[in-house]
Amino acid sequence: MHRRDFLRSFSAGIMGSLQAPADFTLRIQPVTLELTPKHQIKTIGYNGKSPGPILRVPEGKTVSIDVLNDTDTDEIVHWHGLHIPSNVDGSTEEGSPSIPRHSSLRYTFTATPSGTRWYHTHVAAGRNLNRALYTGQFGFFYIEPRNEPGDYDAEFFLALKEWEPYWTAQMSDSLDVAYQRFSINDRALGFADPLRVKEGQRIMLRVLNASATRLRRIALPGHRFRVLALDGNPVAAPQEVDILELGPAERVDAQVTMNAPGVWILGDTDDHDRDAGMGIIVEYAGKTGPPIWRTPSHTPWNYAAFGLPGDAGSETATRIPLVFRQKFVSSHWQDKWTINGKQFPHTDPIPITAGGVYRLIFDNQSAEAHPVHLHRHTFELVNVAGVNTRGVRKDVVMVGANSQVHVQLIANNPGPTLFHCHNQMHMDFGFMAMLQYT
Repeated sequence: MHRRDFLRSFSAGIMGSLQAPADFTLRIQPVTLELTPKHQIKTIGYNGKSPGPILRVPEGKTVSIDVLNDTDTDEIVHWHGLHIPSNVDGSTEEGSPSIPRHSSLRYTFTATPSGTRWYHTHVAAGRNLNRALYTGQFGFFYIEPRNEPGDYDAEFFLALKEWEPYWTAQMSDSLDVAYQRFSINDRALGFADPLRVKEGQRIMLRVLNASATRLRRIALPGHRFRVLALDGNPVAAPQEVDILELGPAERVDAQVTMNAPGVWILGDTDDHDRDAGMGIIVEYAGKTGPPIWRTPSHTPWNYAAFGLPGDAGSETATRIPLVFRQKFVSSHWQDKWTINGKQFPHTDPIPITAGGVYRLIFDNQSAEAHPVHLHRHTFELVNVAGVNTRGVRKDVVMVGANSQVHVQLIANNPGPTLFHCHNQMHMDFGFMAMLQYT
């Protein structure tokens, strides 16, 4: 380590001989993933793999995590969905420090709220498709509830991911990102160990869309998903559905009753992406043969189905309109994105007051859907595309093209707070703003 790097590491307060051992250690380093025996992916991950280790912590525990950056560029880790202070949230825009190259940093915070959270890099990629969420830097962070019902027989964590991104032109002649290979966790369909189940079991699937840019629709033919939580938060009205739909960064916790013995494919409803790896085999005990895929019916995904009737929004909530627009720049280049007419870092700060109640109006006036994410807070959906609802709490919500979603936010975690689209390309090219507590 160069002397200047040592001093940066030391002055950032990072690991020293007087510190107690951390609860976890994450090492950011190059990894090689064997998606199939004939195809390997070279990327950056955690602890020699991608996804990184599942960090499982009891709710309310104060946890310390040492992160070692073994790469040649500065990095940072964002603890997505946790209600923690800005300086450890993992966003430089909020004041969290970067982890210098070949250096290290200790994060210490209280693990809350309970549920399926995750961690991932939070740097900009721009036009570099070997950086940020295009890499393998992500992993599950599960915070065990104080009163975990445990009403299932087996539990599986499944991360949906694309690999080998490349630039391609859309119909508008703007650039977009496409992918050549796909996986659930670190293996392509047909090359991972099956999810082994028994007839009559109830299994819990904790599903994460770790994509940099893509929405996913996942099915398990012959079975139904009982959705219990969205983004780690229990829903007011659990429902059975045939398809799970997840935008980038969204999570779904769903229970499945194993009542159709056989060998099945759990995978993406898009034939191309599933055949290119986005799937995993589900195998009942004592059953053999080629795995079965049946095309499910096209069932629309509806957040309001998991809520209760009525608008939960407070009549006294302060309304804050946030208008999203697309700005064409030139052929074979990325479009720009604006919030209320401005691109980050020139977007206007959104002023809020601790203890205040706000109705954020996400008004998408573009032709693309956006997975919008608010750091360090959970919001409640109160109106989705004109339908009132209550009891669905999230930290990412897909706002459909030319559509609106209204959410209620209770400002209960003071500090600079980042708001952005979780599509890496949109975020990199303007779609961010800051909530500032006054």
